[in-house]
Amino acid sequence: MKKFIIALIVIILIGLGIWVITTRKPETTETPETATTTNATTTPVALEETSIGISIKGREIPIYHFGEGDKEVLFVGGIHGGYEWNTVLLSYELIDFLEANPDEIADGVTVSVIPVLNPDGLEEVVGTSGRFTKEDVPTAKSETIPGRFNANDVDLNRNFDCDWQATGVWQQTPVSGGTGAFSERESQAMKAYIEKNDPDAVVVFYSSAGGVFASNCHGGVSEETLELTNLYAKASGYPAYEEFDFYDITGDMVNWLAKESIPAISVLLTTHDTTEWEKNWKGADAVIEYVASQE
Repeated sequence: MKKFIIALIVIILIGLGIWVITTRKPETTETPETATTTNATTTPVALEETSIGISIKGREIPIYHFGEGDKEVLFVGGIHGGYEWNTVLLSYELIDFLEANPDEIADGVTVSVIPVLNPDGLEEVVGTSGRFTKEDVPTAKSETIPGRFNANDVDLNRNFDCDWQATGVWQQTPVSGGTGAFSERESQAMKAYIEKNDPDAVVVFYSSAGGVFASNCHGGVSEETLELTNLYAKASGYPAYEEFDFYDITGDMVNWLAKESIPAISVLLTTHDTTEWEKNWKGADAVIEYVASQE
């Protein structure tokens, strides 16, 4: 009888154990804030940030991509760093707008934005190589030369392979073009990106002259480049120019792009401290729509 009672107790305990196991809810590491349900919907993230390389001082040169089209329109700001900090602000305005309005990107197009090609020069003036506001820029430096060059004191817009010279000119001032075309990390990073991705159009922001300028490296202005120049100018309200002839330019980036048969334009903002967002978005949108329409 005693053995029977013990066996009965064991059977009951085993039964209780099986009941507990089969009825217990599975454990989860999710908190109420992070748990999701099977019918939850998510919004696709339009923003992707990577880097095309690093500066002389080891700072990242970021690039943002929007859209998934086979055709690419590339926008570049901050080649002259802190001296043209408003081109960096404009680039970040474009990034923020595209992130918030992905439907504004024409089908078949990827829009890429390099907000600052010269992060060391930006850091020198603003105190950061990343995002900032207009209020972060010292007034005394907003119209002066500090931050124009990279950490090797090279003007990056004199370091590309179109009429490169060791000593270039900025207005009436001699500037260093580097020890050779693409001697600088920043221009090397741009070269590598262009050669790998072969964008369909490139728009580079500068300041300040208030105009849209075509590119050309002794081969004449291409039909596509002239079309982009006129489209951007008409949409934005800036005047259009077939060449930059205020003074001789050597080692210019957009002219090197022309040498590589890539349609490219320079957009010079009117001043050194405004972004003129509305007119520049209209111009940028015109370029994006044009590239999307091409076979």
